[in-house]
Amino acid sequence: MNANIILLIFIIYFIVLLFISRLTTKNSNFYDFFNANRSSPWFLVAFGMIGTSLSGVTFISVPGEVGNSNFSYFQVVLGYLVGYFFIASVLLPLYYRYNLVSIYSYLDQRFGSYSYRTGSFFFLLSRTIGASFRLFLVAGVLQIAIFNDLGFPFSFSVLVTILLIWIYTFKGGIKTIVWTDALQTLFMLSAVIITIVIILNKMNISLTESYSLIRSSEFSQIFHFNWKESNDFFKQFISGAFIAIVMTGLDQDMMQKNLTCRNLSEAQKNMFWFCVILVFANLLFLCLGALLYLYSDFIGFTVPERTDNLYPLLALNHLGDFTSVVFILGIIAAAYSSADSALTSLTTAFCIDFLNFDKIKDVNRNKVRLAVHLGFSIILFAVIMIFNSINDESVINSIFKAAGYTYGPLLGLFSFGIFTKYKIKDKFSFWVCMTSPALTYLINIYSEELLFGYKFGFELLLLNGLLTFTGLFLIRERS
Repeated sequence: MNANIILLIFIIYFIVLLFISRLTTKNSNFYDFFNANRSSPWFLVAFGMIGTSLSGVTFISVPGEVGNSNFSYFQVVLGYLVGYFFIASVLLPLYYRYNLVSIYSYLDQRFGSYSYRTGSFFFLLSRTIGASFRLFLVAGVLQIAIFNDLGFPFSFSVLVTILLIWIYTFKGGIKTIVWTDALQTLFMLSAVIITIVIILNKMNISLTESYSLIRSSEFSQIFHFNWKESNDFFKQFISGAFIAIVMTGLDQDMMQKNLTCRNLSEAQKNMFWFCVILVFANLLFLCLGALLYLYSDFIGFTVPERTDNLYPLLALNHLGDFTSVVFILGIIAAAYSSADSALTSLTTAFCIDFLNFDKIKDVNRNKVRLAVHLGFSIILFAVIMIFNSINDESVINSIFKAAGYTYGPLLGLFSFGIFTKYKIKDKFSFWVCMTSPALTYLINIYSEELLFGYKFGFELLLLNGLLTFTGLFLIRERS
């Protein structure tokens, strides 16, 4: 498809987001940026959270990863359900009881200021890396679809992507994002369904025949039972539960949306329906991945070495102009639904947890918030450019690998706070949380030699959290 037509679609899409931003910021006050005045409809939050949870990573990387690991990713998805049950029954009641805006404020009340800022620091690190991975994907697609033909470098794609997010979120914050994310989730899921229908038409097969074709192919294998391998069912199921807990329940980005619901009951209802839609959505993406590989074989297309490029290359070059339009809308929606809330949550955490916003004069608060918002936009740009120069593996694996190191200390801090009654020597908590990821990294490198051939997968997160928990136990107050 002509790059100018795709650029026009991109501009129209962005105008729609600006229109929503304008509507949602009418009569809004300063604190609506952070909590939307606790007035968001629960069903809107639930649907919008799908887009944030899945993002451009799921949209591109999960279908491509089917060629490497079949449907084994669904083992992780099943584990998510256990994690979300824990969030709804344990974490959400805790957050609502303390009336939190930043969820890391709990650590201040439980342990002290060092633990509080340590938890927030690891969130800032985790979300910066995760958002950069996601934006890296969409910038890459925009580069292929638009900016290569126009002669602009990859850095320009990244700059445009981040700048547009900043423009429509800088005023409304989370109040705007609850609405824009719901719209973007709709676009993303519609794009997947439409792409599947078009592939079936191209291959001249029915929905029933496609089910039989996928089921009889090598791609449909879900369960793997080999304790030495990283895709073992028990490893991935348990890891999925803890990934859900840390990347949703201990993540300011995801919880900030939940905390905009009117009360705890609506927030829990939101989590239930979020789970139902999430399982269905992940199955859709896995089936799309299998069909992409089957269609590649059908037309004699050579699968790219970097599997993240499979869906973009087929959609833009081999499935027709309409599919190109649908794909572009889907990937933009997927990436923006995740990145816009990430930028807002990073701003929220830094302002509240590190700048003590309540102590800043009212006249200066808006200027400070805008400066922090802009500062994190610049940081995301820099991290994406670094990632572009060194990354050579599937982004879905990169994100979960990074999560194992950066979310582990959060898992240790919150679990120690919730499941024990100990106080700790607060000033040492930062060093415990810095040491745990380093030890996790060393154990991972030598695991096969030390643990009789055992290979770590996503369960690195568990090891990291356990090491943090142990370290906190060692610095507990004796009284």
